[in-house]
Amino acid sequence: MKYALIGCGRISTNHVKAVLNNKLEFVAVCDVIPGHMEEVLKKNGIQDDPSIKRYTDYKKMLEENEVDLVGIATESGIHAEIALYCIMHNVNVIIEKPMAMSIEDADKIIRLSEENGVKVSACHQNRFNIAVQEMRKALESGRFGRLSHGSIHVRWNRNEGYYTQAPWRGTWAQDGGALMNQCIHGIDLLRWMMGNEIDEVYGVTRRQFHDYLEAEDLGMAVVKFKNGAVATIEGTTNVYPQNLEETLYLFGENGTVKIGGKSTNNIDVWDFADETEADEANKGLEEQTSNVYGNGHTNLYADMIDAIENDRTPYVDAHAGRNALELVLAVYKSQKEGKPVKLPLAEFASTDMTGEF
Repeated sequence: MKYALIGCGRISTNHVKAVLNNKLEFVAVCDVIPGHMEEVLKKNGIQDDPSIKRYTDYKKMLEENEVDLVGIATESGIHAEIALYCIMHNVNVIIEKPMAMSIEDADKIIRLSEENGVKVSACHQNRFNIAVQEMRKALESGRFGRLSHGSIHVRWNRNEGYYTQAPWRGTWAQDGGALMNQCIHGIDLLRWMMGNEIDEVYGVTRRQFHDYLEAEDLGMAVVKFKNGAVATIEGTTNVYPQNLEETLYLFGENGTVKIGGKSTNNIDVWDFADETEADEANKGLEEQTSNVYGNGHTNLYADMIDAIENDRTPYVDAHAGRNALELVLAVYKSQKEGKPVKLPLAEFASTDMTGEF
């Protein structure tokens, strides 16, 4: 299967590793800054591979090469534009989070991919974490019983150096704030675990310490699900002096699970009424990761390859990407309007927050 990568920033090395681990035919790479391409290829020891062509224009790259799958890892603000171009040229895509920056673009990606028979996977790789998969299995087999509530806490640190390294970060048009960039993985997990169907969201966002940004560095919300369960969201880049945790809690009538670690990669609490010997393996489970992005990209790519080959829906599809985006945008809309917001959202974009702070 022929693969090309568009965008060679901070997250791109995880995509390249996933490509190599899955033995895809890596035909081309694209970035508007040539040095970024060389950097990521060198980091993975393939800078001298003559079969990998370099491009600064993704349209030219797709014109000149036969490509089955593209990974999109550019700044967030152009994810949708590139994805839609690929879809219209019948190329399957894995889109880094967030899938888009507006509900309108997310809906367009879903509609056109279905019309063109193209597979789209939203890159919410933490769904493949061992701890997360164990929680999901317990949930699907009914071990929690009726859900009471849940929460996600993403308590991280991002300093001025992080934002000056790439000026698009923290802008409404290209990135959004802590919720859209850093916390959307946890928000995806929370919504997925708690039944997806949301009635109402009440959110508050602030720009507390990062005065040089347009967007928020703190977001908090209460989410009411249609199944009666309630959830809270706390996401921030204000934790001193470094990343503290990404923690997901799920509370049911017959079970309590807390997934912690830097990126929801450890099981801190695992208690069920119907406890079995197999549960012992999950108590204190730790998945070693080299960074906060975890190990999930390889599995997400493997799933996407299988979905293409067997013509099935990817495990993390475009609807999943829209759901995570919609919840973030609902928090933003609630902040802007100062009142709870009903879902589903018919329209809203990150740029509707321009001038909020």
